Amino acid sequence: MSAVVDHSPAVGMKTGAVETGRTGPHPVMAAPALAFFAVFALVPLGGVVVLSMLNWDGIGAMTWAGLANWASALRDPGTYHALWLSVQVMVLSWLVQTPISLLLGVLVAARGRYRAVLGVLYFLPMLLSSAAIAIAFKALLDPNFGMSLAFGAEWLSQDWLGGADLALYVVVFVIAWQFVPFHTLLYQAGVRQIPRSLYEAAEIDGAGRMRQFLHITLPQLRYTIITSSTLMLVGSLTYFDLVYVLTAGGPGEATRILPLDMYLHGFSANQMGLASVLAVILVGAGLALALGLSKLASFGRGSQLEGA
Repeated sequence: MSAVVDHSPAVGMKTGAVETGRTGPHPVMAAPALAFFAVFALVPLGGVVVLSMLNWDGIGAMTWAGLANWASALRDPGTYHALWLSVQVMVLSWLVQTPISLLLGVLVAARGRYRAVLGVLYFLPMLLSSAAIAIAFKALLDPNFGMSLAFGAEWLSQDWLGGADLALYVVVFVIAWQFVPFHTLLYQAGVRQIPRSLYEAAEIDGAGRMRQFLHITLPQLRYTIITSSTLMLVGSLTYFDLVYVLTAGGPGEATRILPLDMYLHGFSANQMGLASVLAVILVGAGLALALGLSKLASFGRGSQLEGA
């Protein structure tokens, strides 16, 4: 018996449409975003790289310096001290902000009127500028008229910002106070994306709240954790205004992190070339961190539900 072959043109047209049809947006649609990125990111970055090879006081004529600024920055112990302080702020900020943000995010993600009110209250610090927050905490931590007089506690009267052993930890605390609400919002959104059926199945199996958190919530939030950590760690390299107003890098150089060191070299010492070197180092460190965390996340490899 001979096989029956359907020569219907509709079948051929449909097949051709499947073979030649596009499965996504045309690459040309990305052109405006790429042009915007090139004009406002790549071109300024190229200018900073060129400026790092020039001698310029910010006002007079520029002269070519070659790699002299780079050699000066890499020989300066202050550069490594500022870099080490930035690493400490980065690590301490992550250790403080991540667990607090995660727990608060899980708390306010649950349905309930009182939780919505808490979510609004937690988000209030994000509405304030860094300079205003620094001024407020600087007044609160003043040993002469700050919290020590308000609460009558003698241990609060110590010089929180004047001691080299405490100043950096106080800076990390103030940074956490400002940015925990933002990361709480990220975790709240992540928790609300987790299918409720996973928790219902766990409840049927007799799993308690802690087991559900460890075996469902945390694995399902792994991409959110990576995203939050990327923003937190890379953002730690850009803290300037809060630290400048709060301590100005003091006492001594106890809080002179790399962004502040860059500012002081450029606008206080009028060494724009050297400041540009530090700016390029900051960009390189931030890019390496972002790429490393993106590689760790393995975005696009499988579904997030596989971590359940």
